[in-house]
Amino acid sequence: MISAKISAKITELSAEALSGAIHRRQISCVEVMQAYLARIQRINPGFNAIVNLRDPAALLNEAAQCDRELGHGKGRAGSRGWMHGMPQAIKDTAQAAGLPTSFGSPLLADAVAAQDSLFVARMKAAGCIVIGKTNMPEFGLGSHTYNRLFGATPNAWDRSVSAGGSSGGAAVALAQRLLPVADGSDFMGSLRNPAGWNHVFGMRPSQGRVPGWPKPDLWVSQLATDGPMARHVRDLAALLSTQSGLDARVPLSLASPNTSLVPARQGAQALKGLRIGWLADLQGHLAVEDGILQVCESALRTMLQAGAEVLPLRPNFDPAQIWQAWLVWRRALVAQTLAPLLREPGARAQMKPEALWECDQAQGLPFSDFMAASTVRSQLHGHLLALFEQVDVLALPVAQVWPFDLALDWPKQIAGRAMDTYHRWMEVTIYATFAGLPAISMPAGFDPNGRWPMGIQLIGKPRGDAELLRIAAAYESLIGGMLKRQPPEAGLMRKRRAAPSFLIPPRGA
Repeated sequence: MISAKISAKITELSAEALSGAIHRRQISCVEVMQAYLARIQRINPGFNAIVNLRDPAALLNEAAQCDRELGHGKGRAGSRGWMHGMPQAIKDTAQAAGLPTSFGSPLLADAVAAQDSLFVARMKAAGCIVIGKTNMPEFGLGSHTYNRLFGATPNAWDRSVSAGGSSGGAAVALAQRLLPVADGSDFMGSLRNPAGWNHVFGMRPSQGRVPGWPKPDLWVSQLATDGPMARHVRDLAALLSTQSGLDARVPLSLASPNTSLVPARQGAQALKGLRIGWLADLQGHLAVEDGILQVCESALRTMLQAGAEVLPLRPNFDPAQIWQAWLVWRRALVAQTLAPLLREPGARAQMKPEALWECDQAQGLPFSDFMAASTVRSQLHGHLLALFEQVDVLALPVAQVWPFDLALDWPKQIAGRAMDTYHRWMEVTIYATFAGLPAISMPAGFDPNGRWPMGIQLIGKPRGDAELLRIAAAYESLIGGMLKRQPPEAGLMRKRRAAPSFLIPPRGA
């Protein structure tokens, strides 16, 4: 076994530096696996970020095989790819052969995947070793990571509050150095919100950039997409490059760009002359807790000082109309996904109320209503294109509230305004999703007490993933001091409050 000192150094490396060290034979794949497994054993019990962890002996054997392959080649000749020998845990929405794909539901606890999701297969082909899954809300519904199968995943910075979601387990695993990079998925901010709340980077790629396969529907279900999360932008871009690319089985997938998605090292230069449209709270339409807009504006000032131009914008669309169209699309897609499960005896009693609400709302939904909502969605795309004639990117907060009490199922009000649905508090994330545009979440700062992180999201032009990554890398070069801040480990945190019964997994789970 490697020493604790060396183990800590390994888990602190960026994914890019870790890959380089492995390929230069400075550290072995076995040493990397030992380091991460030791940290998971020590830290994960306090966070519940990684679930269904595979047998350590099997993982070490796979790491040893990776070392043998490197030993047989010269330079990178024996390498599977840039992720060679790196541990990776897959969000529980995706399939990893041999592991359950539970979606955080007791109904699917034993649903072992027979094949990999396409993006998982691509990461394996790049050399990663899948070690388990990351926790999420039941069926990915709601930006708060808890379920009755595995329990709750608290925030990496304060275990008394939410990690966000639905890629909450992935974000916490990253922030606590349990993984070098992480994958997630984003329907309503599920990559962006937890990244912002855990002080890491998360990106929702352009619609079609990361093909989803296998899926029963390949034409309509385009609001959710898989994507990357990382502590560093170049790692984020490298993982997105691996996940991306045309696949003939996915008819709306995008071909990989001609140039690399990994941005060149150029410091803050990319920010000079950049025009950022600041949408803030959409002229008061969005309820936002005190301090959030101010933290995001501090991030904008950082970019302003580096030569960017920040232009406050009024929305050229009706946010209320967009929200109603969003509700139609979301309930239609969620209900279609959950309908087969609901037909099983006793399934209704085992589903979270929010899932049942979505399904019940979709009953009897006329096709004409769905098409009317689709027309509104198409109009939003046109409205945002018009804004891009004035600016290069659009900016919004990644969430409307600070991380809230872990015992809450969802915030019932924000700044004195009642939330009429379980996801209204994440309305700020729907615009990139609905328009199929790329959006990146970047660390913006902390609440006045310095405990809770917040992120700012930049929305890019159609298929502007590479440009967003270039901007984010430039911003990253300016916030090195803030990024050096790390969350306390579980043993150093104040005692966690007892979770209510709906957050506690059943005995033996």
